[in-house]
Amino acid sequence: MKSILFVCLGNICRSPTAKAVFDHKLAGAGIELVTDSAGTGDWHIGHPPDPRSQAFALSWGVDMSEQRARQVRLEDFASFDRIYAMDRSNLAALRKMAPEEVGSRVDLVMSLAPDYGLDEVPDPYYGGDEGFQRVIDMLETAADRLIAELRAQRR
Repeated sequence: MKSILFVCLGNICRSPTAKAVFDHKLAGAGIELVTDSAGTGDWHIGHPPDPRSQAFALSWGVDMSEQRARQVRLEDFASFDRIYAMDRSNLAALRKMAPEEVGSRVDLVMSLAPDYGLDEVPDPYYGGDEGFQRVIDMLETAADRLIAELRAQRR
């Protein structure tokens, strides 16, 4: 695996946070992967991540202020080895637009950590601060599991 795309609805909360968390964890593990984030919706194109997402990521030591929202493009299915959706709704939207041969390369990000107890990363946009922290915690667990999987494959 060389590249991952993270996808949520508007690309201002969960998927840019996923990119930031995975980038941070992968760099700490000495693993180089190209990552990006996108949304299935188009209303936030060009906008930075939600200020609350940025604040929580920064408190965790990750600066995501340079990221800008974009919409998923058809060419993303050829450009990325894996595409991880944050929830079932975005997974369904991705599978609807994906070419048939993409198949299992599109999945829920929490499929990386099935024992976490949740298969969807909840959208923190309309909630309080605890929702943003929970997103980071969930994505940190998923990133750790991906790192373990990649290390096992290299052995």
